[in-house]
Amino acid sequence: MLLISEIMIGNPQINDFEELVVALKTISNSSDERFFRMDVKPDYQDTPENWEDRLEAAFY
Repeated sequence: MLLISEIMIGNPQINDFEELVVALKTISNSSDERFFRMDVKPDYQDTPENWEDRLEAAFY
C-alpha cells in the first residue's frame, strides 16, 4: 500500500500540491500498487479543500 506521507518524504523536491499530484500520477503509472492511503494531509500552501478527491483521481 502506497502512503501519501511516503511520497512526500521520498520526494523532498516537491514544493506544492500540484507537484504532489504529478508525482502521484507518475508513481501510480509505474508501480504495481493498487491501493493508497491518505495518512496525512499535505501541508502545502496551495492544498485545496478537496485534496482527498484530487489525490484519489490522480492515483486511479
